[in-house]
Order: sequence, then C-alpha cells, then structure tokens
Amino acid sequence: MNVVLAELTKFRSVASTAWSLLSAAGLIVGFGILYAMVRVSHPLTEGSSFDAVAVSLAGVQVAQLAVGVLGVLVITNEYANGLIRTTLAAVPRRTPVLRSKAVVLAAVTFALSLPAVVGAFLAGQSVLSAKHLDTSLAEPGVARALVGGAGYLALVALLGLGLGTLLRHTAGGVAAVFGVLLGPQMLAGFLPASLADDVYGWLPSPAGLAVTNLGPDPALLSPWAGAAVFSLYVAIVLGAGAWRLRRRDA
Repeated sequence: MNVVLAELTKFRSVASTAWSLLSAAGLIVGFGILYAMVRVSHPLTEGSSFDAVAVSLAGVQVAQLAVGVLGVLVITNEYANGLIRTTLAAVPRRTPVLRSKAVVLAAVTFALSLPAVVGAFLAGQSVLSAKHLDTSLAEPGVARALVGGAGYLALVALLGLGLGTLLRHTAGGVAAVFGVLLGPQMLAGFLPASLADDVYGWLPSPAGLAVTNLGPDPALLSPWAGAAVFSLYVAIVLGAGAWRLRRRDA
C-alpha cells in the first residue's frame, strides 16, 4: 500500500499527467458532439444501420492516443530525470513498482474517463434527438458500452505503461503506442478484402472498441470477446515490460 501511495503522489505531482487526462476528456466529449452533428446533417441511406451510442462515443477512438501517451510518460519521465534509480533503490524487488504504477494509472484514468464518456453520451444523444436518432441510458447494452469505453481507455493507458517500461524512452514509447493502436489497421488495408475482414476484429484497437458498440457488426468480435482479446494484448506487453524491468539496470 505504501508503494501505491508513493506512486499516486508522483502521479499527481507531474503536470503532464493532468494535461493528458484533460486532453483525453476534452477529446471524448468534443469529438462525440462533433460526430453526432455530422451524422445529423447527413441522413442515413435506406437500409443502413445506425448505432447512436457508437456515434456519441466516437471521441474514445481519438482519446485513446492521449491516454496511451500518458501511460508512456508515467514511466519514461522517471528514466529521463533519473528518479527511477531512487524508486528502485527504495523498492528493490521492482515488480511492485510497476504493479503500483499500473493500479494508480488504471484507477485514475477510469475514474476521470467515465464521467467524460457519460457526458459525451448525453451530449451526443441531445444532438441526435433533433432527427429522432437518439437512444436512452435505460436501453439494453448502453450502460455496458459506457463503462466499457472508460475501461478500454484504462487498458490503453496500461498498454502505454507497458511499452514505456519496455522501451524506456518517451519518443520511442509514444511511437510504439501509435504503431500498436493504428498501424495494424493500416497494414490490414493491404490485405485481400476477404482476409482483411477476418483479421480486422482481432486487431488491438478494433477488439478493444468492440465493447462500445451496441449493434451487431460482422467485422468486429462480440463486446466481451473483444475486451478479452485486447486485455490479453495489454497483459503481454505489461509482462514484457516487467521482465525487462527485472532484468536490466536502470
């Protein structure tokens, strides 16, 4: 518990963490409203499907980059200023350090993302109601999508933490976050259409974001299956980071 409290103190004392979280919240709400306005101004074509919740949560896809960068900074800032040596001298076992950072990072990211996600939903539905495209919080699956959106962002932050621990360099960690979250979809675009459709749902970002969708989408995994796949990606990266933290000197 003392290690967790120490990591919470360090987390609160760095200005970049607050700015990253505020940026993420602004992106969640701002892009959610903007995309809802776009969808209202461009009516659906006949026979097309519409997911009102996914529209209002469009900002989650943008905010994932901000929280991913935050996860990287949580560890690489300490390597940059040399504080990591003091931290590891105080906690020689090392693994508790990374575990405590992960607990604090995930808890704070989830706690601040959830109100932003709910706010984006309410604001987006208000915009969509102009064309009677809105839905309510009481509809089945809506609460799951909102909590899942915040949970996805917390997992993305942990992904950034794992990559930062593995690479120990801010620029490299940030580039890796962008590469993991965006790169696979770009590469999938070069595959034959039939193969790309089969692969797409298993890629990191689409798998994790499946939890925010209500309507059935043949290109995506089911919500809980997608969450499990993305959690596995995060666990692998964090495990690799923990291995390097134990094996290599600071």
